This record gives sequence, structure tokens and C-alpha cells, in this order.
Amino acid sequence: MPLTAEIHCHVEGAADPELVIRQARKYGADPSPFIQNGSFVWHDFTTFLQAYDFAADLFRTEEDYARLTEHYLTSLARDGAIYSEVFTSPDHARRAGLSPQAYTNALGEGMIRARDKTGIEGRMIVTGVRHFGVEAVEAAARFAARCGHPLVTGFGMGGDERMGDIEDFVRAFEIAREAGLGITVHAGEFGGWESVAGALDHLKPSRIGHGVRAIENPDLVRRIAAEGIVMECCPGSNIALKVFDGFPNHPFPALLAAGCKVTLNSDDPPYFWTTLRNEYDLAAKHFGMSEKALTAVTRTSIEAAFVDRKTRSALLARLEKKR
Repeated sequence: MPLTAEIHCHVEGAADPELVIRQARKYGADPSPFIQNGSFVWHDFTTFLQAYDFAADLFRTEEDYARLTEHYLTSLARDGAIYSEVFTSPDHARRAGLSPQAYTNALGEGMIRARDKTGIEGRMIVTGVRHFGVEAVEAAARFAARCGHPLVTGFGMGGDERMGDIEDFVRAFEIAREAGLGITVHAGEFGGWESVAGALDHLKPSRIGHGVRAIENPDLVRRIAAEGIVMECCPGSNIALKVFDGFPNHPFPALLAAGCKVTLNSDDPPYFWTTLRNEYDLAAKHFGMSEKALTAVTRTSIEAAFVDRKTRSALLARLEKKR
């Protein structure tokens, strides 16, 4: 199997059940309603959020967060990944009782530990939460622009894409862009194709998180291909959350055939009973992708990564060497 790279994963959602159980023991919490037989258990979007919030609440100190990124990136590297970008949340840091700077420094420490052990490169994308409102997203952008952490290289927005008017978030993205950060935004997952078009029109990202509902509008698909917008696709997540009712109906192959730059990612991997390696395996099985085609997907991820030229060249050289 080819080397892999990931550019769409939520860091609090990357904690696997084994790590969450260890954290639950540390804080005297009972994980049994949410973890059974070594797997997260949920039945609909509400219970998914309950399980997610339970696990996320077990990361409270700087060492907890350092352990989280070290654990996740090390497991990725063991499965053949050479690069990882994770979404981080200043809002979550505050809820955990940490300053955004302390939280970011801790996540960065874990990334450095994983790199020292395995060679995997990691970066952080600070995200605002759309349904927390314009002021919260702008505050996240200001933090991203000013924090000065060398591993913070991007800014994005997650949350409920059906909430708020996209044009109200323009200033937040201008703040991040002026600071030289890479720009991505979640769109076209639970919102339809209009969500993707609005993001492109108003926020001008180089990448779209998910974006798969663009398939509903052929003109939009052609625009994405023509403009070279990179799509952070997460097929396993889309099927688990019933964005599409099965892999035969997932638009990944159609988007690729239309000339779109598509990538494979795990989103919140243990909650969707997947891993980044599994996403590549699923693409081989359900989309008929060869090892050469999957290596091309990894190359797209690295070319779209929010890294400096020297790091990108080194990552591409590792990919080329593996061939």
C-alpha cells in the first residue's frame, strides 16, 4: 500500500477508545455508555455528539493534549502516514480551562514528540465554530494570526454550515489570510451545493472541507476543477453520518473523473470506525483505485498542505522514494 497523508482531522475527535478509557480512569469517569467492546457507540447525530463531548471533556491539561497528538500521529505513522494536519479549537481550549496558547503549545509538543519518534510531520489548522457566531470565529482568526506557533499554518471554520450567512465571516478569513495562513472551510457536507458555492464566492479558500455535495451542481464541479480547489473528502465519515447511503453512491470517483483535486481523510476516525489507512483501503475496494492512483491522492494532499516549500519538497521526495 502507498504512503498516506491527511489534511482533514479534528484533533479532539482523533482520540481512540483505548486512549479515552485511559483518560476516563485518570479522571474517575465511566466510559461504558459511550465505549463498548473497544468501540465508540452512537446511534444518531445527537448521540454521536454526546460521545464526542464525553471523550473531549477527558482532555483537560497540557500533558493530556500533548499525549493526544503524540498518540494519534504515532499511530498514523505506524500505518504509513508521512504527514498530518489537525483542526484545533481555541473555543474548546477555553471550555477545557486552558488558554488557547497553552492548548496550542501542548498539541505542538505532542506533534514534535511523534516526529522525533517516527518522522511524521504535523501541522495545526486553527478553526472557528460557525454556530458560535461571527465574533467567536473572528476571535479564533485573531488568535491564529497572532499565536506565533511555527506549527500553526492554517485557518478554517467548522460547525453547523447551515447556521449564519457565509458573507458575515469574510473578515475572519481576511485576518487569517493577511497573516499568511492557509485557508480552508467546511462546506458541502450537511449543507447542499449552495454551501460550497457560497464559501468559494465569499471566503476564497484554497481547500474545501468535505465539499462532496458539490456533485449536485455540474457547473460547480467544473468550477472547482478549473480553479484547482482541493477537496478534503472523508468517505467513511460521509457514509457513517448518512450524507450518502452507501459507497456505490459516494461521489468521490465522479469528482476525480471530473478533474477535481480530491484527497482522502478520516475526519473523526474512531467515531466512524475508521482510520486513515482504512480510508485508502475503502477507496481501493469501493472506488477501484490502484496503488498508483492512491499515491496520486497522497501527492495531492502534500501539494495542498499548509507547509513551507522545503517541507513540501522533503515530503514529496519521501513519496517518490517509496514508489
